[in-house]
Amino acid sequence: MDRNSTIGLIIISALLFAYFTFFAPDPKQIAQQQAAEAFKTAVKPKFNTKVELPDSVVAKKLGSLATIAKGEEKEYVLENKDLKIAFSTKGGKVQSVLAKNYQTYGKEPIYLFDPQASELSWLVPIGQESTNLYDLYFNKVETIKSGDTTKLVFTASLSDNQFIQQTYSLAEKGFTLDYKVNFKNIDQLNENKSVLITWKQKLRNFEKDAEQNRLASTVNYYTEKEEFDKLNETAKEPQSETIADPVKWIALKQKFFNTALITDQTFKNVEVSSSIDLNDTEYVKYLSVKMETAPSNANFKFYFGPNQYQICKKVTEGFQENVYLGWPILNNLNRFVTVPIFNFLEHYFSNYGLIILLLVIIIKAALFPLSYKSYLSMAKIRVLKPELDEIKAKNGDDMQKSQADQMKLYQSVGVNPISGCIPVLLTMPVLLAIFNFFPNSIELRQQAFLWADDLSTYDVIAKLPFTVPFYGDHVSLFTILMTISTLIYTWYNNQMSATSMQGPMVAMSYIMPVVFLFILNSLPAGLSYYYFVSNVITIGQQLLIKTFVDENKIRANLDANRVKLATEPAKQNRFMKRLEEAMKQQEEIKKRKK
Repeated sequence: MDRNSTIGLIIISALLFAYFTFFAPDPKQIAQQQAAEAFKTAVKPKFNTKVELPDSVVAKKLGSLATIAKGEEKEYVLENKDLKIAFSTKGGKVQSVLAKNYQTYGKEPIYLFDPQASELSWLVPIGQESTNLYDLYFNKVETIKSGDTTKLVFTASLSDNQFIQQTYSLAEKGFTLDYKVNFKNIDQLNENKSVLITWKQKLRNFEKDAEQNRLASTVNYYTEKEEFDKLNETAKEPQSETIADPVKWIALKQKFFNTALITDQTFKNVEVSSSIDLNDTEYVKYLSVKMETAPSNANFKFYFGPNQYQICKKVTEGFQENVYLGWPILNNLNRFVTVPIFNFLEHYFSNYGLIILLLVIIIKAALFPLSYKSYLSMAKIRVLKPELDEIKAKNGDDMQKSQADQMKLYQSVGVNPISGCIPVLLTMPVLLAIFNFFPNSIELRQQAFLWADDLSTYDVIAKLPFTVPFYGDHVSLFTILMTISTLIYTWYNNQMSATSMQGPMVAMSYIMPVVFLFILNSLPAGLSYYYFVSNVITIGQQLLIKTFVDENKIRANLDANRVKLATEPAKQNRFMKRLEEAMKQQEEIKKRKK
């Protein structure tokens, strides 16, 4: 196999690896799906199914708390620059949460928590049985302003020195709501038992592409051992899991938003589950959480906001993991390179098409030395093309003999045939990191550029009257441009190649861009646009480098090396030595067969 075949095979393998890595379920996910078979009947969580009890039964069940089991329900509001939160005196609870600066794809307001889709219960060990804190009435309400923070205090009094108090604190900006429950002299409170928190959430679809939103929706959690994990978000079967370790926070997450509950202690005996109804066009997934915590001395924090990396990392430890940036190596590359550059550009430019263009230019400039080294290596081999052609003509169909003679030629002039592959391989992590960054970047959400009305989802230049398998029912122009530019670059690269690829390898080099036409058609327009611009700049770089590379000078240097190495053979590196030994062994095996 010649050098270009090797490079082509490496790149194709890497692209196929990326596809199956990011689109195919892993063994753990498959195991989770199989384990969830027993939960298939739990398609939808039931909401608001309580049965009203007679007053006498309520009084017996609640004891002294029966006096606060009735009251008048009123609404109070806390509001800052980012959130508008409505509370009810029944339960002293969060009733609804409006994300003020975001809209659905259909330009409707986004409620991250509302009575129709959200149900939160706080079962406290009071009385004969546990009592749902949110069934009680908190008719004393105080609003306290302290610096840039506003507090809303709900109090349910049994007597002057017996009361239950809930305190919510909201800063003048941000997406977190601090929460504290205080039980003052409640004799019936059993502090040896735990509070049972149950949270059911139906995730509304806020996006253009409901399927992609569904595939990104799940329950995320972070354990006491500082380990992040989640339910399988791509499974179509119901999922259920009991978490062995205590949990520090739990998040009900969809593609660009999440609602979370965080504690300064831990949640124990945590059970999480998810299910889907594919016939439901309003909700993409149903999530449910059960967990236990101490009845007192714990502080909590709600998060109602975007999956934006810089925002999430300030919330609490590990919370930035709600923004998926790829596997560890790719995650670190995005965290320390892509995200900082992207955020820096955001400070100076408001057009995200321009930001993506500048991001490509910066990354390409940083990788330019590798591109130059790769081109120079190709130029050396291109200078040797007449001699390589002679070797092929002399040996005919004997590929092993041709490869052995080619290796001798490379050694005689001091050329490493794989030196051009290494720079290409070093750029692959950047390619894969970007593949993870753009689909999960809320910054691109509802940002228009040229014909694309939203760079966070696919652009549509034409709608098809039918669905093409693996392609969809629409045509993405950015994806077509990306494919065309990739084909042009492939053709140009093949023309510049010193040794032509043969047979299937030539076909594969042109087939892969077409394969990615299908893969990227339903992925974000921002991603396809990035790859398109990257291809154009890469071709431009190659043409620029070509003007600075003098192949006659390279030929003179190789001839000088040939004379020098004829008298003073250079020491082979370990890889080349092993490669030569392997080729000799193949030659010996071939001779024995004859």
